[in-house]
Amino acid sequence: MGDKLLEIDNLTVHYEVNNVVVEAVTGLSLDIDNGETIGLVGETGAGKTTTALAVLGLIPDPPGRVVGGEIRFEGQNLLGKSSRQMRSIRGSAISMVFQDPMTSLNPVIPVGDQIMEVILLHEKMSKAQAAVKAQQMLELVGIPANRYPEYPHQFSGGMKQRVMIACALACNPRLLIADEPTTALDVTIQAQVLELMGNLKREFDTAMLLITHDLGVVADICEKVAVMYAGTIVERGTVRNVYRFPRHPYTRGLFKSLPHLDVDTDRLTPIPGSMPDPSNLPPGCPFFPRCTFHTAECEAGRPGLVEVSPGHVVACFNIPEAPVEL
Repeated sequence: MGDKLLEIDNLTVHYEVNNVVVEAVTGLSLDIDNGETIGLVGETGAGKTTTALAVLGLIPDPPGRVVGGEIRFEGQNLLGKSSRQMRSIRGSAISMVFQDPMTSLNPVIPVGDQIMEVILLHEKMSKAQAAVKAQQMLELVGIPANRYPEYPHQFSGGMKQRVMIACALACNPRLLIADEPTTALDVTIQAQVLELMGNLKREFDTAMLLITHDLGVVADICEKVAVMYAGTIVERGTVRNVYRFPRHPYTRGLFKSLPHLDVDTDRLTPIPGSMPDPSNLPPGCPFFPRCTFHTAECEAGRPGLVEVSPGHVVACFNIPEAPVEL
């Protein structure tokens, strides 16, 4: 802990379709330390998955392209790597668990062979040795090794996600990106998968970027959280600071829209309006059309991140003078 593993600096990603530019990510900056777990939260369309794909060099070009910024992994700029170099990094140093295991696995290849393929691609060992390690990975994620020759359609959704986790961790990556890994699963299986990921992360000493819209999941397994809105991070800090003392109006709105077990209320308090069209972002702060505290300054310029307490930064022109615990 404490050493920078991943450093994203001022990342900007655009998609261009029919001469319309979609600003998916704008000026995003984020650091992840060795062994650290960070939650990246935000609404659908906020740019979370695009950020992950940019780290892995998987932005589809065309229509997408990285317009500016740097992504440094262990001090090396990933944006300067060739396609061949990135292929050697993906799956070995950086792995990703996608949100839909049903479409991530090849339906006509046994699950064991799919894990073995990852191992053979990145490690120097025979096919027989790779098959043994693939069986060990299945056992590690709670699947009997004798299910190695079975096909994805023979597994439940939770089991498929366990296979994906086995694929992602087969080569002991230093960074695991999990893109809403429990979206397609029921609540009971979600808890099992998240507990498994947490245990394996600690066992392999792997850093993790967890992409989700579920604030409860972040509170359960993450040390830090970054709140994303309209392609940029508006608040970042430890889970304790951000959850107890949210300072950005959007973050405060998210928490106020959630039910509380100890508060009897008839109606929740939603955030008015909806997230802006990324192909037609408003000038200035992207949240100002929905913000009850906005001023003329908010409409004129985009705020930068300001440190309000050690490690807790907020992008807002009207940060409350004193934190108020929600």
